[in-house]
Amino acid sequence: MDLRPRCQRCRRYVLRADPTRQLRLLDLQAVDTRLDQIAHARATLPQLRELAGLGDRARLLDTEVVNARTALSDVQREVDKAEADVQLVRGRAARDQARLDAGTGTAKDLQALQHEVASLARRQGELEDLELEVMERAEALELDAVRLEKARAELTAQIDELAATRDAALGQLDAEAEQVVGRRSGILPGVGEDLVTLYEKVRRSSGGTGAAELKKRRCGGCGLELNPHEMNRITAAPADEVIRCEECVRILVRTAESGLFGP
Repeated sequence: MDLRPRCQRCRRYVLRADPTRQLRLLDLQAVDTRLDQIAHARATLPQLRELAGLGDRARLLDTEVVNARTALSDVQREVDKAEADVQLVRGRAARDQARLDAGTGTAKDLQALQHEVASLARRQGELEDLELEVMERAEALELDAVRLEKARAELTAQIDELAATRDAALGQLDAEAEQVVGRRSGILPGVGEDLVTLYEKVRRSSGGTGAAELKKRRCGGCGLELNPHEMNRITAAPADEVIRCEECVRILVRTAESGLFGP
């Protein structure tokens, strides 16, 4: 690393690097900026936010489906019990009616059987009404469960389609990132290890921008226009001196657009 004594004004060591190496910093910054943009794009894909929302809906639907099926199972047990109760009463009524039809027994016994058959008929009617009501509830719950399961299947298809779109978008971004990383590797040797080390240090502490063009007397990093005194200092500096912005400390790369030789 070619270092000269500290600058008495900014208290930093002055790094020397050929102007062509400094210009390559702008290429390096461009690819790093693009890599940062790609990373941001990966993290903020619209599909990611949409999938998160659909995932929440899916979990809610899953809960509703389970609740609907549980309620249906509970009512189905009521249906089974109601059917069993009706069948029990029907069986008993049939046996009593058979005894009446046979005419066996005393007149008192036959009269008691007639009362019991009538009572069982009323009870059977009540149980059948209850059975019908329970079956209607079961049918409604079955329809609700089927509706929820259909909605869940449609949502699954929507999630799968959106996930495929997300994967395609991520694939494109990853492919571009791979190309940009390849270009970066080709740029690094032209910049040099010493200048890259400084650039990376500045970039980490300056929001991702380690080097910027000095264009029309303005720092491309912080956007501030340099005062005349600072411009005079930079104009007087050797071409191989690595200049730093006094405001944002980023590396300033001088070009023909810097405005160093004119009003």
